[in-house]
Amino acid sequence: MAKGKDVRVTVILECTSCVRNSVDKVSRGISRYSTQKNRHNTPNRLELKKFCPYCYKHTIHGEIKK
Repeated sequence: MAKGKDVRVTVILECTSCVRNSVDKVSRGISRYSTQKNRHNTPNRLELKKFCPYCYKHTIHGEIKK
């Protein structure tokens, strides 16, 4: 079995509402989480609801490119 193409990859999730609001206002930061996903089961971009410490609420965090 080839070791070059791993099935499990590490992805970074970023808060979507912080990214949109940082264009207009001065942003304190952008919430990011790291997790793993299975490439075969989830070929599309991953989106999870996570807590954002900058928004003080649960928001959708989407996968970004490294």
